[in-house]
Amino acid sequence: MGPKRKHWETTQRQVGSTKEKEVGYGGNDRSGWLVHLPDSWVPYVQLARLSPPAGLCLIYFPHIFGILHAAILQKSSPSEVLRTSAVILGGSFFVSNAIHIWNDIIDAPLDALVERTSRRPIPRGALTKQAALVFTATQAAGAGLFLSSLPYPLSQSVLYAMPSILLWTYYPWAKRHTSCPQLVLGSVLAWGIVVGSLAMGVEPFAVGPVGSGVKPRVDLSTSCLVAASVIWTMIYDTVYAHLDLKDDLKAGIKSLAVLYRDETKPLLWKLLGLMITLLLVGGTASDMGILYFIIAVGGTAASLGLLIAKVDLNDASSCWWWFSNGFWSVGGSITGGLIAEYLYQHTM
Repeated sequence: MGPKRKHWETTQRQVGSTKEKEVGYGGNDRSGWLVHLPDSWVPYVQLARLSPPAGLCLIYFPHIFGILHAAILQKSSPSEVLRTSAVILGGSFFVSNAIHIWNDIIDAPLDALVERTSRRPIPRGALTKQAALVFTATQAAGAGLFLSSLPYPLSQSVLYAMPSILLWTYYPWAKRHTSCPQLVLGSVLAWGIVVGSLAMGVEPFAVGPVGSGVKPRVDLSTSCLVAASVIWTMIYDTVYAHLDLKDDLKAGIKSLAVLYRDETKPLLWKLLGLMITLLLVGGTASDMGILYFIIAVGGTAASLGLLIAKVDLNDASSCWWWFSNGFWSVGGSITGGLIAEYLYQHTM
């Protein structure tokens, strides 16, 4: 390969990396359907991360896991599964909007220090924090309306949702307080499994009134699925965090990528092993069939194994590509395995 050809390829990689890093999931993209919107609308759509809607999908996936898992446990009808899935999708839409906006409000000073995020609506001055706060309040109110769809009294539904509310509120500060904000993010996203189960009328845990003598009950299979989802988030968000590693080091932003740096991949392999173990234990505890183990467990192992093996953590474009494509294959594998198991058991 001649020196001119090598220089051209290096230049193209750098340009591609810069383009991916600037657009990616930075909340500053105006391509696709956004070009048809009035200029005054665009910052709000960018703030809510609706293009691309990766955040919405990542919030919705755990809810679907919970819905399908509960449907398998209690042999729910297809109409009930579809109705609940549609309602939860609406709730996830508003939750996704609210938490992305809230995160940008709190993170604005840090976003201004990071190349990829410095052109988000608040740092670039397209929106004030006050306008963003009003916007996130409307989205949070919209999400709150969907709590009434849970088959429990509203006060009980709010109580069930409280861990999620508290963790989402705290999450923007996690990268300042801990080197493992991915654990916080994973925990709040995985709580969607609990909400999905509750939406189907299945309580994955139960605690009796104080002094009642009723022992707390926790469903093992659901707990394993929740823990596996936490680890899944830790894996893909650590890859995502490598997009901004150099800027994060300068700005003092904490993450597993900052903590492990060149030793990240050995950590990811260990996390993958733990995740697969949890999926196996959970599937065994709920008497899942071969379809679940082949599609959900096997698909997850293959998808994440390929991601970890192939991603170049020193290349922003590689990190973005594997993050944005990898979560579909894993989320699709688990969802597909649960759907296949549900359909098989429903026809028996």
